[in-house]
Amino acid sequence: MPNPRLAATDRRRQLLEASLDLFAAKGFEGTTTKEIAAAAGVTEAIIFRHFPNKQSLYSAVLDLKHESGEMAAVISEWQKFMDANDDVGLFRTMIQRILDSYRRDARINRVLLFAALEGHQAGLEQHRQRSLPLYERLCQYVARRQSEGALRPGNPSALLIAVVGAAVYFAQMTELFGFDPNCDDSQIAEEFLQILLNGIKAKS
Repeated sequence: MPNPRLAATDRRRQLLEASLDLFAAKGFEGTTTKEIAAAAGVTEAIIFRHFPNKQSLYSAVLDLKHESGEMAAVISEWQKFMDANDDVGLFRTMIQRILDSYRRDARINRVLLFAALEGHQAGLEQHRQRSLPLYERLCQYVARRQSEGALRPGNPSALLIAVVGAAVYFAQMTELFGFDPNCDDSQIAEEFLQILLNGIKAKS
């Protein structure tokens, strides 16, 4: 039986949440609008009142973090560290934010993994376009700090990948693949930070 009438914004949010659950579990190709409608307790016609097709619904799901203002808050937080030339604070909060995002809700990360596995180019391009401005801003910051002698010379992209890559891989292993790291996120974040700053070779 269909759910009672909701305000348009509430209904849209309900449809996005139901879609996020299914896209995260089955990917774009494996999910039908019929399944989404059933999960939301509505008819398919209700879905198409809010979204012209499944692709537009999928695109809206990928934009959820941006619509919620979460990414704007992240950018504002990181910009404060950059304005203060606080490299340690910036890298620490980047690692922590990545781990937190998986712990709080890994669904959007699962959707993106499915997009890569399915070769869903529209979804991947949307994600790249959303992520590129922040990535470029971080690269510019790293390059500036390198020119000031605060960070070691080299490719700014390589440094950024070193910061985020370990955190992303650790989050995937523990949240998605079920590995037990035998330590909490705050410990691992600090370990990653110290490795990043000091390397892995013992001081002689």
